[in-house]
Amino acid sequence: MARIVGAIGSSHAPSIAFAYDAGHGERPEWKGLFEAYAPVRDWLRQVAADTLVFVYNDHLNNFQFDNYPSFALGTGEQHRVFGEGKMPRPLPAQVQGNSALAWQLARGLVADEFDPSLCLDLALDHGVMSVLPLLAPPPYGVSVIPLAVNVVLEPMPTPRRCWKLGQSIARAVQATPGDARVVVVATGGLSHQLHGDCFGDTNPAWDQRFLDLLERDPEALADITHQELIERGGAEAVEMMVWLTMRASLGTERPPRRVQRYYDAPKLTGYGLLALEPAS
Repeated sequence: MARIVGAIGSSHAPSIAFAYDAGHGERPEWKGLFEAYAPVRDWLRQVAADTLVFVYNDHLNNFQFDNYPSFALGTGEQHRVFGEGKMPRPLPAQVQGNSALAWQLARGLVADEFDPSLCLDLALDHGVMSVLPLLAPPPYGVSVIPLAVNVVLEPMPTPRRCWKLGQSIARAVQATPGDARVVVVATGGLSHQLHGDCFGDTNPAWDQRFLDLLERDPEALADITHQELIERGGAEAVEMMVWLTMRASLGTERPPRRVQRYYDAPKLTGYGLLALEPAS
């Protein structure tokens, strides 16, 4: 049967994509972040990961406020890449999907009463594409299944709902015939506020506490409210609840092994990376 061989949480700030495209990885302000992904890339090769299930939020590229689903699953064999700028990004125009496994996920999610919108054409914005090249440089060598979660339009799914989503993904993968080796990747956050009087505020102490709890006591985060996330980390920090999905996919019977952890908050947003694998 298919297996979940790891889980990754990562910030997905568009500035990461800009720095990657501009070749700024050796600049002092970016060097630490970019180097933090190197052990994760090596680990993905070591565990022979072949499919990344990306749980993220769409930034009004596929969906607008007149039609914004709580959950949307990309089931296509290929996924287009959004440029999100004046010019297309210097990346392959498409990313390989895994349609067979995506439909198996769809069946499992629906059986667990999630009812995602099923999208044959779910194009990838920086929620995926600011992170994917750092985890698996072009031409990637892995398949991607995108699963978009609403974190922008009320009513939003709760953190507990995101936790249950990760559990459902794990059940669906484990029920899938074959030998797929899956890593669940959640992107978003960490603390940041991009408008209003608190523009540019971050909360590194809360970000670090959040990462601690994800590793050691993740269910303590599942009952946190949107309001608490916003008050502690800024309005856009509600994206942090998506990280619960990746952590729940590993289960809680035994603590996972940490592969990598990195954090920095130079400006505007907390940049975080956490890679975990199941206990042996």
